[in-house]
Amino acid sequence: MNKFSVDLTNCDKEPIHIPGKIQSHGFLIAVSKIDFSITYISENISDFLKEDGKNLLDKQLAVINDYITRQDTGFNIEDLLKLGIIRKNFDGIIPHPIEINASLFYLIISASENDWLLEFEPVTLQYDIQSSIGRSASSMLQGKSVAALLSSAAQEVKKLIDYDRVMIYKFLDDGHGEVVAEEKNENLEAFFGLHYPASDIPKQARELYKLNLTRLIADVNKADSPIITFKEDVPLNLTNGGLRAVSPIHIQYLKNMGVQSSFSISLIAHGELWGLIACHNYSPKFIDYRAREGSKLIGQILSSALEYREEEEDAEVVKKFKDTATILTDYLARDKYLIEAITGHQETILDITKASGVAIIFENELKTIGDVPTDDQIWELAGWLKKTSDESIYYTHRLSEIHSPAKKYKSNASGILACTLNKELGEMIIWFKPEMITTVNWAGNPEKPATPSENGLLNLSPRTSFETWSQVVNNTSEKWLAEEISSVLRIREIIITDINKKANEIRLLNEKLQAAYEELDTFSYTISHDLRTPLTSIKTYAELMLKNKSLDDNGRRMLDRILHGAEKMNFLIKEILNLARVGRSDIIFETVDMQLLLSEIRNEVWAAFKADQSELILGQLTDLKGDKTMIAQVFTNLIGNAVKYSSTAEKPKIEVWSYIDGGETVYAIKDNGIGIDNRYYDRVFELFKRMDNVKDIEGTGVGLAIVKRIVERHNGRVWFDSKLNMGSTFYVAFKNR
Repeated sequence: MNKFSVDLTNCDKEPIHIPGKIQSHGFLIAVSKIDFSITYISENISDFLKEDGKNLLDKQLAVINDYITRQDTGFNIEDLLKLGIIRKNFDGIIPHPIEINASLFYLIISASENDWLLEFEPVTLQYDIQSSIGRSASSMLQGKSVAALLSSAAQEVKKLIDYDRVMIYKFLDDGHGEVVAEEKNENLEAFFGLHYPASDIPKQARELYKLNLTRLIADVNKADSPIITFKEDVPLNLTNGGLRAVSPIHIQYLKNMGVQSSFSISLIAHGELWGLIACHNYSPKFIDYRAREGSKLIGQILSSALEYREEEEDAEVVKKFKDTATILTDYLARDKYLIEAITGHQETILDITKASGVAIIFENELKTIGDVPTDDQIWELAGWLKKTSDESIYYTHRLSEIHSPAKKYKSNASGILACTLNKELGEMIIWFKPEMITTVNWAGNPEKPATPSENGLLNLSPRTSFETWSQVVNNTSEKWLAEEISSVLRIREIIITDINKKANEIRLLNEKLQAAYEELDTFSYTISHDLRTPLTSIKTYAELMLKNKSLDDNGRRMLDRILHGAEKMNFLIKEILNLARVGRSDIIFETVDMQLLLSEIRNEVWAAFKADQSELILGQLTDLKGDKTMIAQVFTNLIGNAVKYSSTAEKPKIEVWSYIDGGETVYAIKDNGIGIDNRYYDRVFELFKRMDNVKDIEGTGVGLAIVKRIVERHNGRVWFDSKLNMGSTFYVAFKNR
């Protein structure tokens, strides 16, 4: 049924979900979802039912009852299937024990595209698996770190299924895998730490691992059983089947390793395939369905624990970076000079990453801490960054491969993370990571093996050599963590805010602002004098003409319209003038009732966006001191954005709360919306700048720029935390007055 030929051009497309065969330790019957007639059947059914499968094709499923020894009074295989269909799942129904020719089998039911799959497997487990699973899970979760958790999991799975070797295999960024934990028999060589090429587990196999959380190959030497059918051109989809036969390439791969039975358990973290618990046995070994389900449960518990432990470890790193940023913020507020504030204390700018050195270029001076290149090399690197990077953040862990002069100092700067403070002045901070010369041990040469065929194609063949093949990796540093990049973006915003506060009279940005203010003054003067004066004349003459008693009704109506239009235009001019003055108008400080203000904003925003499906959760709402109109504008923009950008979520939720932090009242506005890509963090508060992922959502790119300006005019701060597709939290901090 499956005539697909595999070569290097299509190995990732091998249709492993429709192999046309099953493993022969059990047998399979597929019945139509429409009328329960038998549409497919495994050829080896004759070994179990003593009946030629061809004789059963196209008959009703009920015929199988004749071959089953009824253990339960009134048992009917059709009724069992119908019960699962009514319930819309087979939980609690499968595996269903039955007896055939004095042998016990489990009946397992799952869905295919147009058919129901009925698989029959032998029952071999003779003890209570549940208590073993409970003990295994409890022991496994004793591991406090990710490494300890994985090691303990390998031990417990080996106890549960008694395979010769149990490995935990983690997929890395480029798709290849590494053995990160292992439990094995003493006579076996260790695979711990070995790397395996991505081609060992093709893309379509990984997708099936996400759907089928366990996968058993009981005996690589046992011939598979073909599936027979009268639908020769319609292969049976066995995606959900446990008996599904395996790609012959993978079978040969296992044989080349000396493995005769394998079992895998998928590890899923954050919805993606994190890795596998890969189990090898060097003799044939069948695992009972209930033991496999128990192993699957162990895998699911480990997957959840992995998510929690990894997030916990990441949170510790983030907390350390945030604590350092907070301390540096205090130094910046206290010290007169920026360089002194971020380099002259126990905690320095170096501590917001895991870098080994840092260079600060500010006001044409260079200051360094830690292990860094020479001053001349740093100045040359800074010039290259200024020319080649338009982004505020630039990072790489392979600098010498991108910038050839960096080969001279790769020992202490193979990786850089740079943030621009002012591009025109060439002011920036650069963090450095040293070269990390490592040896990657591969289980055989990682190049995909291929042999030329008669037609000239390179045919894919399983690897035959698994001897350790070492590869020295140089010119490379440790990769920059997402947490390090976020930390640099955070400190960049803090430093730029401080620079703008302390040196706004000499900064290039303020020269541009001064020019903009002068243009605004000219604009305001033009509106006030050149437009209002002729408008007053129009209004005056219209009023005089209305006093003329000789005017007919039509003339009076026309003059009334002129007066109405003049008054409307006068109102619009006043509004434009008010808008122009907002940036320079005096702030009137008063106590703002935030409970009342947010209630009004809620009604306005929800009506504007028709956001009946969005939930607003209000926490502690501390009153603020400031200009009520401006503060209303800040929260209207932030809450409006939260509603707008969470509208595509299944259950849009916006949370607003406040807390006191030292001398500030901090408000947080959190949503569960589309989030912000960290590549665009530095653009968020820029005028008219919008992200690629919001192009389909209405907006101008002005709101957050206005928010930032109003908050800074109140001598406050605004910042945010965000993850793409996971939502954003914006913070605004106002001084307690």
